Amino acid sequence: MKTYSAKITDVERKWYLIDADRKILGRLASEVAKILRGKHKPIFTPHVDTGDFVIIINANKVVLTGNKWKDKVYYHHTGYPGGIKSITAKKLLEKKPEAILEHAIKGMLPKNKLGRSMLKKVKVYASGKHPHDAQMPEVLNINR
Repeated sequence: MKTYSAKITDVERKWYLIDADRKILGRLASEVAKILRGKHKPIFTPHVDTGDFVIIINANKVVLTGNKWKDKVYYHHTGYPGGIKSITAKKLLEKKPEAILEHAIKGMLPKNKLGRSMLKKVKVYASGKHPHDAQMPEVLNINR
């Protein structure tokens, strides 16, 4: 018996549409990361991008549990000495709601070229509208 190893030409990509309305951030991000990696497919191969495209709508209605809206802090550095910046989850949701979901999903993907290419397959929108109707996305219901 030989182990099957998928090639990039064997992969058929689908488009999924996920509504983030009243979904918990971490649970939603882990499901999306699984779809982006291709772990839901029988042809999953760790060193090949076998995942599908994901469209997430209503990112501004995502939920955090407990006191995380005021306690969770996102940091970034400007590159200059003393240039560390911080912003709470509540302020980041008001300023750029897509960034919260993108940051959570990015943390659950591999930290290499493959993970960066997988991150390009997720499209996050704050409202309920998206410009990807031509791809005929399949609605995916995540109940967690």
